Amino acid sequence: MVEWQDEAAKRKEQLVSDAQEFLRIKSVLDEEGGTEGAPFGKGINEALHYLLDKGKADGFTVKNLDGYAAHIEMGEGDEVIGVLCHIDVVPEGDGWTSDPFSAEIRDGKIFARGALDDKGPTMAAYHAMKLVKEMGLKLNKRVRMIIGTDEESDWRCVEHYFKHEEMPVMGFAPDADFPIINAEKGLIDAVLITQFPEEKPSDQAVLLERFESGRRFNMVPDLAEAVLSGPGSQELADGFDRYLAEHGIKGQAVEKEGKLHFRVEGVSAHAMEPDNGKNAGIYLAAYLVDEKLDKHASQFLSLASDYFQDDTRGKKLGIEMKDEISGDLTVNAGIISYRYENGGKLGINIRYPVTAKSDRIQEQLKKIPGMKLESFSDSKPHHVDAQHPLIQKLQKVYEEQTGEKAELISIGGGTYARSLEAGVAFGPLFPGRPDIAHQKDEYMEIEDLVKAAGIYAQAIYELAK
Repeated sequence: MVEWQDEAAKRKEQLVSDAQEFLRIKSVLDEEGGTEGAPFGKGINEALHYLLDKGKADGFTVKNLDGYAAHIEMGEGDEVIGVLCHIDVVPEGDGWTSDPFSAEIRDGKIFARGALDDKGPTMAAYHAMKLVKEMGLKLNKRVRMIIGTDEESDWRCVEHYFKHEEMPVMGFAPDADFPIINAEKGLIDAVLITQFPEEKPSDQAVLLERFESGRRFNMVPDLAEAVLSGPGSQELADGFDRYLAEHGIKGQAVEKEGKLHFRVEGVSAHAMEPDNGKNAGIYLAAYLVDEKLDKHASQFLSLASDYFQDDTRGKKLGIEMKDEISGDLTVNAGIISYRYENGGKLGINIRYPVTAKSDRIQEQLKKIPGMKLESFSDSKPHHVDAQHPLIQKLQKVYEEQTGEKAELISIGGGTYARSLEAGVAFGPLFPGRPDIAHQKDEYMEIEDLVKAAGIYAQAIYELAK
């Protein structure tokens, strides 16, 4: 009988070293820097080649699909077991204790953007495959690590991959929580833009020249900035410090070259649970809504604050819903942007229950006064039945290695598991550990990294033997 955790522990030093090297590559989306063969920029391409070069050196079969995606494969047989990972990470954000791409180790943890989501777990899964290969265990199916490069944005990597490659019969994504996630909410990214008549603001109005908050739909923005000008703008700064203190957030209002610059620092979090963060954009919008502001800006900021302040469940939008399998619908105003010359934009992320339909959500968004629904992308919910062989085998593995019940859970996050007909998310976050993905000082416990590698190794063997 294989002692999976003992075998993983033997490889701890190399696993940690490889994870650190991998995490030091800044694999953030850079479309402007994209080229043929590297569509998402230099950093992501460097991370992809790092993993593929390692796979080739270790004797795996590797294939790069035009820089959009790739795979690392071992075993024999007609059927494929998928291990779905991604190497792109969200922007690092502000306020880190150490360089977010230094992969510094402190107190038994690796701190880096991507340590938990998803480069740390990807390296654990890679070492799990390597462990099975080195032990010479007989596999009757091929095991294929499918590597995505655009998971944090538009999933163009998955779309490209499955245009050219076969669909695994089943598989897992090491990109969420243990024990087993068999239900994932539907994911909507929607863009709303202002529709205001062309008329100049009053000469007496305070002019909102620009307002910026957020970089991604799937992150609660931790920074918001605005620039105001015109007579009386300084009055809007009165009471700002008190407002910040009342809400437990940081910021400042300073005058530069005759203009007033506002800044709010919130708390970033993953959009699957916006209540874990503090949306800097909503806080700033709610404060700046004032009768002295020019009409267009006031209308836009009112829309932002009226529909999203103190409401992450869609009640004010009229889209509130829930079910027993996956819980509440959630809403995140990930992007709030305004320019005096161009008007405003709201980029919102909605995660809806697995038994719900998205049609009603789309219709409600179209009804928001003063806004136009410019785009609406919808990734349908995903659910694998508890009696499926994939679930049964992974439950066996988890319970044998942890001694704990392998309960089935649902999440608001979207993992690559949903790109498979039979796919689940499987770790790496153990019960009781805080979920700090997408937050500053993201980390993964080294103990958990090694433990996950042992679990993944047995899972790969049980699914492919």
